[in-house]
Amino acid sequence: MPRLKLVPPRPGKSPNWQVRGTYLGIHVERTTGTPEKRIAATILKGWKEEIERGEYSDGKTRAQVVTSEPTFAHAALAYLKADGDPKFISPIIEQTGPHALRDRKLTDIDQLAIDNAAAALYPAASAATRNRQFYTPVSAVLKRAGVEMQIKRPKGWRGNKATTWLEPEQAFEALKAAYEIDAEFGLLCLVYCYTGRRLSEIIDAKLRHLKLDNALLYLPDTKNGEPSPVHLPPIVVQAFRDQPPRIRRPRKAAGVRLANGAAGRSRADAGVPFLDRSPDAKIFRFSVGGHLRKLLKQAFAKAGLSFPPRQGGFHLFCHTYGSWMTRYGGLDTYGLVRTKRWKNAESADRYNHTVASAEAMRADLLPVPPTRGKTVETAKRRKKA
Repeated sequence: MPRLKLVPPRPGKSPNWQVRGTYLGIHVERTTGTPEKRIAATILKGWKEEIERGEYSDGKTRAQVVTSEPTFAHAALAYLKADGDPKFISPIIEQTGPHALRDRKLTDIDQLAIDNAAAALYPAASAATRNRQFYTPVSAVLKRAGVEMQIKRPKGWRGNKATTWLEPEQAFEALKAAYEIDAEFGLLCLVYCYTGRRLSEIIDAKLRHLKLDNALLYLPDTKNGEPSPVHLPPIVVQAFRDQPPRIRRPRKAAGVRLANGAAGRSRADAGVPFLDRSPDAKIFRFSVGGHLRKLLKQAFAKAGLSFPPRQGGFHLFCHTYGSWMTRYGGLDTYGLVRTKRWKNAESADRYNHTVASAEAMRADLLPVPPTRGKTVETAKRRKKA
């Protein structure tokens, strides 16, 4: 029986999935425009439904002149074909039920329709999750389709602004413990603490991005979509210069039983001075994952530190950097933005909550009751004398 089917990408030809076959007398042979099979399957399903409604068109073959208004499904497919971000799109256009946006005309989509669809698709999700996985992709699809509307995000979508950070003594103990676990891991934590950058940015950086003579780490690609020059304080520059070469892993020998995890191939560049490796080599050998997080957990435990769930990860170093730059560096919100670590004042504003304002500190001037017949101020003067 003739039917439509997905054809996998052809190496060297196209990275995208294709659709081929005949359905209800309409022959289809075209690319889905995406390398992701799940998205391609969704696009195939949309084409089949368009054929069933007599609305399918590939620019060459047309079942009939399309006179009906475009729906959210049409807009989503156009968005995906225009290289839009496919993340979180599939659940939205696969959603069914009375509140689904899929077959709703674009002219009928308003704030109430979006709120109801979001609540139906993610009934137990937090406001931040619902915003990230529903409101943001829906907004992107509608904007691509030329629908200009101000979408209100769910209350609380920015999350809790409460910030946890390390005091200097805590940070120093944590960094010391990290170095004791592994010298390269210790250096990674030090860089992260004194630059505040995202973990993936530091992990992906290469030696050619390191300009120690200029106290600079140049990041050509960041989450903000812009290159960023990162200043390295003297403690970080010196730590890079002092970093020892990687050691070789022991190999199994006759009659010798190695401890678990000790065997394996030698580390790349073992024995080579840390800064003399290939410019195209990654600065750090780690990758973002469970092993790295386990090392951090060990370092915190070794330093006698514990934190509530979801507050004891690597991002704690970022919050520490922001808090220290506010408290010791004297930066306000806009000063933090100019470090290029944060893209806007809205993101950096949370660190103003880690220090008391200059106005609040004027409470030190308020009158206080006398102590043993003397005012506190008199007692302080006599103590100094």
